[in-house]
Amino acid sequence: TCIKTRRSIRQFKEQEVTKDVLEDIVQTASSAPSWKNTQITRYIAIEDPSILKKIADDYTPVYNSNIIRQIPMLVAVTFIKGRSGFERDGSYSTKKGDRWQMFDVGVACQSFCLAAKEQGLGTVIMGIFDEEKITELLEIPPERELAALIAVGWPDDDPQAPKRKAVTDLLEYK
Repeated sequence: TCIKTRRSIRQFKEQEVTKDVLEDIVQTASSAPSWKNTQITRYIAIEDPSILKKIADDYTPVYNSNIIRQIPMLVAVTFIKGRSGFERDGSYSTKKGDRWQMFDVGVACQSFCLAAKEQGLGTVIMGIFDEEKITELLEIPPERELAALIAVGWPDDDPQAPKRKAVTDLLEYK
């Protein structure tokens, strides 16, 4: 039910997200699977209005900045580089190279959003932003990379589900 009813929320109420609720969400999301259990995903909760304003005004396109201007919290999702998809000697484990890192972060983002939904919160994952400038602003260390931003808050919108493809379009048997 949670998977089927979760939506990308773009309208939020002016209501704080408490640290206890956020920590519970991260604890739940930490159950997401990862390459060889590397657990590379890290979260940065941004509540400071001046930082949120800077990101909205200078580092995101209008459609994302309009969302950021109304949220109580933005979560920067980062990952530790060079672990997921790699062997201990630093070589790639598969031909996919370092792409496993983003796969793991994607699974973690979805788990985070589902855990937030379970708490009654709304989220939207944003991927279009100035990665270098936000990395600098948030002082993300060089061994980590910024992957996504997630708007988090109490929904003030209940969008309808977009049309989904039929199983016959998505699945084939051999």
